[in-house]
Amino acid sequence: MSSTELNSGPDKDGYWRATIRLTISLLIIWFLVSYGAGILFKEHLDNLSFFGAPLGFWMSQNGSIYVFVILIFYYCRKMNQYEKKFGIKG
Repeated sequence: MSSTELNSGPDKDGYWRATIRLTISLLIIWFLVSYGAGILFKEHLDNLSFFGAPLGFWMSQNGSIYVFVILIFYYCRKMNQYEKKFGIKG
């Protein structure tokens, strides 16, 4: 087998690295939004108002859920792009 035949298959290592990097970055964002904005920085965020409610309260009740749903759709889109880029069949 030549070297071009060996490299013509899917890049599983690159796919795995990209998937891990994406997952860790989205988990960090989720943590910062849910735990950070809803608990750690709540007092500071309560000085601002969003839809008539203090921002810290709104983030802990609604905002973190909205961000989580957005992250799910973003994850799905990026994983489809990674499957095409690295030659993985989903």
